[in-house]
Amino acid sequence: MIETLISIVFCLSSALTVLILLLPSQYQPAQAGSPSRPHAAKRHKTCVQILVLGDIGRSPRMQYHALSIAKHGGEVVIIGYNESDPHPDIISHPSISIVPLRSHPALLQTSNKLLFTIYGPLKVLFQIVCLWKCLAYTTKPSRWLLVQNPPSIPTLAIASLVCFLRQTRLIIDWHNFGYSILALKLGQTHPLVKMSMWYEKVFCKSASAHFCVTNAMASVLKKDFNLPVPVLPLHDRPASHFNPILDPNARTDFLTTLPETKEFHSALKAGSLRVLVSSTSWTADEDFSVLIDALLRYSELATTVQPHLPEVLAIITGKGPQKEMYLGQIAALEKASKLQKVTIRTAWLSVPEYARLLASASLGVSLHTSSSGVDLPMKVVDMFGAGLPVVGWDRFEAWPELVTEGVNGLGFGSSKELAGHLVELFGKSDKLESLRLGAQKESSRRWDDEWNPIAGSLIGLT
Repeated sequence: MIETLISIVFCLSSALTVLILLLPSQYQPAQAGSPSRPHAAKRHKTCVQILVLGDIGRSPRMQYHALSIAKHGGEVVIIGYNESDPHPDIISHPSISIVPLRSHPALLQTSNKLLFTIYGPLKVLFQIVCLWKCLAYTTKPSRWLLVQNPPSIPTLAIASLVCFLRQTRLIIDWHNFGYSILALKLGQTHPLVKMSMWYEKVFCKSASAHFCVTNAMASVLKKDFNLPVPVLPLHDRPASHFNPILDPNARTDFLTTLPETKEFHSALKAGSLRVLVSSTSWTADEDFSVLIDALLRYSELATTVQPHLPEVLAIITGKGPQKEMYLGQIAALEKASKLQKVTIRTAWLSVPEYARLLASASLGVSLHTSSSGVDLPMKVVDMFGAGLPVVGWDRFEAWPELVTEGVNGLGFGSSKELAGHLVELFGKSDKLESLRLGAQKESSRRWDDEWNPIAGSLIGLT
C-alpha cells in the first residue's frame, strides 16, 4: 500500500514537473559580456546570479563569491532564502541585490523516514514552482549562474534548463554531494539515494565549469562523474572580517561584553576559565553528543583526578533541527550536577560578533564528520582566519587538506580522544599557545588570494 502511494506521488510529481517546465518564459537571452556581442560587454557590467537553495545568511562561501564579484566590477543577484541576516557588506553593496525565495510550508518538514518519502516529493514540487518562477520570470537574464550544490534536487535540473534557454553559462560550486547527505537520513542502499546519485551525475554535465572545496573532491568529480569541463578546486579561505586578536587582554575584554559570559567575568579576568567555541548545524552529520560526552569526561576528571584543570565555558552557535533535543539533554545533565566544571551556553551572534568571539576564545571544536569524506567544514576556515586553534573530527580523507596535525590543530575520532585533547591543551597552556601561533600563521591565507586566479579568471573579472 505504501509503495503504491509513493508511486502515485512520484507520477503526479513528474507530470506536474513536465507541465511547469513547458511553460513559456518571458525574457531575451543574456547578452551582457557575450563573446558574440563585444559592444554589449562594454555597455553592461558582467552579471552573475548566485543560487542558494538555503539560507543566504548561513551560506558564507556564496556570500564571499558575491562580494568578490562585486569588488571586481560585476553585478550580483543572490537568490535564496532570506531567513537570517547576510553579511553587512552584502546588504549595503550597490552592485548586490537579493531575490528571496518563498520558504516551503512547515508541514512538509519531517525527520520521520517514512513520512520523508512522501513529503519529500511534495517539497520538491513546491521548490520547482518557486525556482522556475524566480529564474524564468522574476529575474533578468545573466551571463553566469553560479549554483551551490547541495542541495541538488531540484536545483540542478531547473538551473540546467534555464541556462540552456537563456544562453547563460552554468557553474556548479560543489560543497559536498547531495546523495551522500541524503544517505545519512535514508541509508546508502535506499532507492531515493541511488536515484539522487544518478540525478546529480546526469544534470551536473550541463555546467560550463565546476568549483569544489577540496582536491579530493575534484578527483572524485573527474573520475566518478566523468566531467568533460574544467573542475577547479577552490579552497575555502576566511573573509576579511575574521582576524586574530593578538593581545590576550583585548580577548578577555571582549568576552566580558557577551551576555553568555556575564556570570564568569571574575573567572575570565583571573584567567581561570577556558572558552571553547563550536559552531554546529545541529544535524546528523555533526554528532553533538560527541562533544557532550567529552565535556562530561573532562568535568569528571577535573573534579576528581585532576582538580588543577580550569573551568570550561562552551559557547555553541548555530541553528538546526536537533538543537532542542540536545538542549534537553544538557539541561538534564546540569540538573544532575554532572557538569560541575563545565558550562554549556548557546548563542546566535551577528557576523562581527561571531568573528570576534572566535578571535577571543581559547579553542575551537569542529564536529563535522563529512558524509562524502571529501568536503571540509567552513567553520574551521573561519576559526583559522581568527587565529583560533582547532580540534576536529578527522576520520575522513580531506581533513589533512585543512589542518596540519600538531601545528594548528588536532584531530579526534571519538569523545574519549576529544576529552584527552581538552585535558592536554587546557592543562598545558604552552601546548595550546603553540597551536594558536600555528593558527595565526594560517590566518594569512585569504579568500581573495584563492578566488582571484581561479573564479575571477574564469568569469573574466581578473
